[in-house]
Amino acid sequence: MGHALPRRISTRIGAIAESATLAVDAKAKALKAAGHPVIGFGAGEPDFPTPAAIVDAAIAAARDPRNHHYPPTAGLPELREAIAVKSLRDAGYGIVPSQVLITNGGKQAVYQAFAAIVDPGDEVLVPTPYWTTYPEAIALAGGVSVTVFAGADAGYKVSVADLEAARSPRTTTLLFVSPSNPTGAVYTPEETAAIGQWAADAGLWVVTDEIYEHLVYDGASATSLPVAVPELAERTIVLGGVAKTYAMTGWRVGWMIGPPDVVKAATNLQSHLTSGVAGVCQHAALAAVTGPLDAADAMRHAFDRRRHTIVSMLREIGGIILPTPQGAFYAYPDVSGVLGRDIGGVRPHTSADLAAVLLDQAEVAVVPGEAFGPSGYLRLSYALSDDDLAEGLSRIATVLA
Repeated sequence: MGHALPRRISTRIGAIAESATLAVDAKAKALKAAGHPVIGFGAGEPDFPTPAAIVDAAIAAARDPRNHHYPPTAGLPELREAIAVKSLRDAGYGIVPSQVLITNGGKQAVYQAFAAIVDPGDEVLVPTPYWTTYPEAIALAGGVSVTVFAGADAGYKVSVADLEAARSPRTTTLLFVSPSNPTGAVYTPEETAAIGQWAADAGLWVVTDEIYEHLVYDGASATSLPVAVPELAERTIVLGGVAKTYAMTGWRVGWMIGPPDVVKAATNLQSHLTSGVAGVCQHAALAAVTGPLDAADAMRHAFDRRRHTIVSMLREIGGIILPTPQGAFYAYPDVSGVLGRDIGGVRPHTSADLAAVLLDQAEVAVVPGEAFGPSGYLRLSYALSDDDLAEGLSRIATVLA
């Protein structure tokens, strides 16, 4: 008898699903490159250039030989200090620089946060719909995602009762995201405080992703959990970054803020994983967080205009239900009323089917709800030009009419 061949890919890594949002974006770009007039609603990426002052700071940093060497693993001291100042300025959360770790984008902060506090078998409550990376990062830490679903009728926001019903003796951590990717939902200060107090009373850790903090509309405000419930600060990790606010997705600078012992543990991990973030990029981030928010405000006004367009045009399509998103730059329509219809000779039964129909018949790329939880939904980013937005939505309406 021959010996069985060893596995080529480890079980742990083999279980990871590709990022669905990046996969849709890649497919749309490939079709465009092949000459198809595809309009992509897939990527969560501002369509604006990084503000000139930030680029100029990076150019100056690139010319400085001090930035041609390994940076400190935890981040440049001046950037950690600036983020502490920014945290107080923007969120009212007073911290010290030793509580800040600079990471290679927000995704690394997500991964390291769960890696630092989750043990194998620990359960993490994940409000659903969720961003596609969260469950994968939890699984890589050995944790178990327990999804807590809230649909369009609840504005995609979970309640304390929902969370308590999902809690078990194995629950150690709550994930909290407001403003939300993928839904654009924003929890009110009162809702945030109630959930934070519940987590504190339950003795849970909280990982709160605040990367969309500046992208809120209609008078909504993004409330930081440890500000709403100060007693929670010792068990809270706050995630952030420059990508969304300053149109810096390609610069790869994020951060995590937490208790010093957790930040030290995550820094130890990062020292082996990637070491420090490129110094030039950190100087660009330093210019961003210490500079004015004028460019960010201009982008937010453009997103707000597009938000009104996408909400009004999607609501004109029969069978679609769409709560008004109050944050980020996503619309998350419930399309269950469209499923099962004859659309150009095809009857889609899932939102993945529907996304395939829209790509084929409308040459529009959207991300199906399966990437974020249950089927029956689509995520459309409105971080694209006004003309492409209107054209893409018109194509969708024509195909679904």
